[in-house]
Amino acid sequence: MQLRDAGPADHEALVGIWRRAVEATHDFLTAAAVDAFEARLREELPRAAVRVATGPDDEPLGFLAARGGEIDMLFVDPPAHGRGIGSALLDDVRAPILTLQVNEQNETARAWYRRRGFVGTGRSDTDADGLPYPLIHLRRVTPP
Repeated sequence: MQLRDAGPADHEALVGIWRRAVEATHDFLTAAAVDAFEARLREELPRAAVRVATGPDDEPLGFLAARGGEIDMLFVDPPAHGRGIGSALLDDVRAPILTLQVNEQNETARAWYRRRGFVGTGRSDTDADGLPYPLIHLRRVTPP
C-alpha cells in the first residue's frame, strides 16, 4: 500500500469508494439521501485536500480528507476493510490533535475510532446541514 495526494483523475474512483462504503455502513440513510450526499461530494472533492491509499497497481483503496487536524472524510472500500488502510491514512495526518465527527448510528465506525484512541467530546442532534443525523464529536491527542 502506498499513500499519495489524490488528483482529479482519482475522483471517480473515490466517489465509488465513498458510495460502496456508505452503502455498507450507513443503513440509516435512504437511497435518496445517499444520492444527495454523493452529489455534494462530487462538488466538494475537487476543493478538498485528499490523501489516497493505493494498492500495487495504484488503484485507490481508501481516502482521507483533512484540514489541519480536522478530518472531514475517511472512507475505505469495503473489500479492503481490515487491512490497515484506514489506520495508515489516519497516521498520515501530521497533527498533534485530531478531531472529527461520526454519525451516531454508525456504531461500527464509532468503535473503530475508539480503538484508535478517540474519545467523545460532544454530540449534535443534526448534521452540519441541519438534517436529522446525530453526530458524535471525537478527539484524539497524539503524544509528542
